[in-house]
Amino acid sequence: MNIVVAPDSFKGSLTSVEASEIMKSAIMDVNNSYFVTKKPMADGGEGTLDSLLNASNGERIEVDCTGPLGDKITTSYGIINTNTAVIECANIVGLTQVPDNERHPNNTTTYGIGEVIVHAFHMGCDSFIIGLGGSSTNDGGLGMLLALGMDAWDANGEQITGYGRDLYRVKTIKFDHMDKRLTKAEFKVASDVENPLCGELGATHVFGPQKGVPKHEIKQLDKALGRFANEVEANLSINVQERPGAGAAGGLGFALMSIGGSLVSGAELIGETIRIEDAIKTADLVITGEGQSDEQTLYGKAPGYVATIARKYDVPVVLISGSLNGDLDLLRERFSGCFSIINRPLSLEQCFNEAGELLFDQTKQVVHFMGNVR
Repeated sequence: MNIVVAPDSFKGSLTSVEASEIMKSAIMDVNNSYFVTKKPMADGGEGTLDSLLNASNGERIEVDCTGPLGDKITTSYGIINTNTAVIECANIVGLTQVPDNERHPNNTTTYGIGEVIVHAFHMGCDSFIIGLGGSSTNDGGLGMLLALGMDAWDANGEQITGYGRDLYRVKTIKFDHMDKRLTKAEFKVASDVENPLCGELGATHVFGPQKGVPKHEIKQLDKALGRFANEVEANLSINVQERPGAGAAGGLGFALMSIGGSLVSGAELIGETIRIEDAIKTADLVITGEGQSDEQTLYGKAPGYVATIARKYDVPVVLISGSLNGDLDLLRERFSGCFSIINRPLSLEQCFNEAGELLFDQTKQVVHFMGNVR
């Protein structure tokens, strides 16, 4: 039997690469004559960098940059195909990097994203894949644009530093000193978010609360974000803040589109880059998974994308996830079967700590069954 394993990460427990290896080991434990192809997936969030490096034998580049709270951190990005930089925003300005008691977009900046782009320029890159998931920021890309050469001042002529709180102060901006290499660079921005920048469906209203914005501050931050965006658009003679995805990563999607980036489905971009369709169309079985699955899995998430490809070639596709919630009938319309790795009463801590063993056991169960019904 020819089996493709293509899970996303099990957030907080397993990377997509680790999950793929565990699934393969479980399959070989059932029958070591089965042929297994590993295609670890991502959708622009956690695991994007690892997935693309694993697929392309790319190089991981260590870099010092500004973290979400303004302190210096050491992180990494990747270079694939000689000149393409892969930047995972969660590694630079991720929400998990900000302590619970300091979570508020006023305190965070995307400045480090711009610094890493500049570093990649110095390494000879002129093509970029940027994954937007998991950010702690809501600065509209203000910090990143400053790092790339934009100038900004408040009403008193003092220069803006680039935190979320500075959105309230921005009065004047200029793009005269932007990095010249931007004009020749290509940016593919991977995201599963289609929200516009502002309004009730925008970045602040929808994602602000999980990043620490109190309810009573949402409208004023949304207005400040809109004023900044209007100034950017007026300077660049563009109109992008209403585009789907402009609100991704607290408006980082807007900033990247403002400098010529194109927003694409994260799962689709990753899938095409690792050529997952070529592997699936000759498979007898596809196994995918993620940390938690519900109806949203069908809309832009990696397992939903994998299932769509599998169904295109009439290949059975099984979903194995940390937990299953919501309307499972909707999931079963896309997947041949949906299974949770939880096989007994467990605390949340146990689920995270034992995720590898639980995934191994459930994968064995699924493959044993599928092997016997063929």
